[in-house]
Amino acid sequence: MTRSNWHIQTQGDTLTLARRLPARFDFAATSVIAGGAGLRRGRIARQVRQDMWRALQSLRGFQPAVVVRVIGDDLEVTAGGGVAGAFPKARCETIVADVLSDPVRRGRWVRFATPKGAADA
Repeated sequence: MTRSNWHIQTQGDTLTLARRLPARFDFAATSVIAGGAGLRRGRIARQVRQDMWRALQSLRGFQPAVVVRVIGDDLEVTAGGGVAGAFPKARCETIVADVLSDPVRRGRWVRFATPKGAADA
């Protein structure tokens, strides 16, 4: 059985998922999921982290971090992370912004994070 090395920290309406705490953001991008306040923040964070990792897995020394925060009726997602060493910051920010704005991924995240029975209500 494998052990999870991910830290999940919840403070009020903010959930942080990171390899190490405190989460370090050498680069980041932010997106808002309109009407997403009722979604499971931990599930959104895991899905975003996985997709971000797939997009940046060749970046040496990369430690992903995701912050999901409820703001009114919406969900604000900040994704990025820390990098040990030199890296192309602008390129990494663009890649993460593309991941966060991809409608196919966003749809999958929302489906995965919708509480059971919420679609029937």
